[in-house]
Amino acid sequence: MSKSLLPGVIAMAATVVASNILVQHLLGPWLTWGALTYPVAFLITDLTNRIQGAAAARKVVLVGFVTGVICSLIGSQIMGEFGPLVTLRVAIGSGLAFLAAQLTDIAIFNRLRDGNWWKAPFVSTLASSCLDTAIFFTIAFAGFLSFMEPTNDVSWAAEPLPLVGLGPVVPLWVSLAFADWLVKLAMAAVALVPFRVLVGKLTQRAV
Repeated sequence: MSKSLLPGVIAMAATVVASNILVQHLLGPWLTWGALTYPVAFLITDLTNRIQGAAAARKVVLVGFVTGVICSLIGSQIMGEFGPLVTLRVAIGSGLAFLAAQLTDIAIFNRLRDGNWWKAPFVSTLASSCLDTAIFFTIAFAGFLSFMEPTNDVSWAAEPLPLVGLGPVVPLWVSLAFADWLVKLAMAAVALVPFRVLVGKLTQRAV
C-alpha cells in the first residue's frame, strides 16, 4: 500500500474503532456518542477521493471495512448486561451498511467531482448517509428480520413510541434511525468546512 494512503488509512481505522467503542455509550434517549464520530468516515473517503482518486478511496474504505469486522469479532466475545456487545445482526448490519454506503459515496462523488466544489462531498455524503442508516437499523433491529438471529431478542426495539418523542407512534428502532440520520445530515453540512480547508492545504503541499 502506498505511503501516500497511510494518513487516510490510519484516520479511517481510528474512526471505525472509536465509533465501535463510543456506540456503547448513550447520548440522550435516541443517540450514542458513536453517532458523532461515525460520519467522519464519509469526510475521510471524500478527502481521499478528491486528492488521490476513486481507486485510493476504495482502498481506504476496504481498510475501514476490515477494521469494522475485527471490531465486531472482538465485540461478539465480550459479554455485556444483555449478552454479547455485538450481536450477529448488528455485525452484519454495520458491515453491509458501511461497505454499501462508502462505495455509493465514492460513485456519486465521481459523478459530481467536476461541479461546484461543495456539490460532490455534500450530495454524496447525503445520499450515502441515508443508505447507511436504512441498511444498518433495518438489519439490526427490524422485527421481520428476526429469523437472521432467532436467539437475539430485539423485541425492545419494536416498542411503539412517538417518533423521537414528538411525532407519530412508530417502533423504537425507527426513532433511533431517524435521530441517527438527522445527525448524519447535520454532519454532512458541517464537514464541508474541514473538507474545503484540508483539500486546499493538502493540494498545496502536493504541488
